[in-house]
Amino acid sequence: MAGFQTAARLHGFGAAPSAQVHVIVPAGSGVPKIQGVAAHEAVLPVSTVVEISGVPCAPAARSAVDLARVLRRMDALPLLDLSLRAGACSRDELLAEVALHARLRGVRQARRLTELADPRAECRQESQLRLLLIDGGLPAPEPQLWVPDQDGVHIYRLDLGYREQRVGVEYDGRSHLDPDRLHHDRSRLNWLAANGWRMRHFTATDLYRRPQHILATLRPLLLAP
Repeated sequence: MAGFQTAARLHGFGAAPSAQVHVIVPAGSGVPKIQGVAAHEAVLPVSTVVEISGVPCAPAARSAVDLARVLRRMDALPLLDLSLRAGACSRDELLAEVALHARLRGVRQARRLTELADPRAECRQESQLRLLLIDGGLPAPEPQLWVPDQDGVHIYRLDLGYREQRVGVEYDGRSHLDPDRLHHDRSRLNWLAANGWRMRHFTATDLYRRPQHILATLRPLLLAP
């Protein structure tokens, strides 16, 4: 049956692309060597097989937890977030699946990341930025935080935010270079600043090459008396 990255893609949360087709084979049956195919011997039996477009697959929760055990943390959390956002599985299903993987390699990572998974995350970089802040010892930010006006009407939404401290954290990708987007962002930032919000923006260079800069920038805003 399809498993790991291939099953995740079929279930609609293929956040960990792979050039190979990943399949799960029964324990003790031998792992076939086929070009372009990554075969994984099932240490843990797959209780239910799901058919998607005629392809037998491991269930969504099983595929997500299998990947959360073996991927890097920064790749695993975006996948778990997307599995929830896509509706492929629920948090309860993920937690139940993690319990079945007790004592398997990587299960501690999978358990911790499942507890952090959030369907509100809208892109890979938002998930990674959130994990960076948590791993760096900062409070967990709220994804897609809505900021209301004085009448309680939602005005703007932040990638990540700390409501009590009025600190917003945003990932600026290429879409932010669009002229219309720049005009909108300027008006948005002016309104947020006028209403007491301190916004900090970071790019791919910050996230992947100088993560300590992100932590050093936010730590005084969040942990100062």
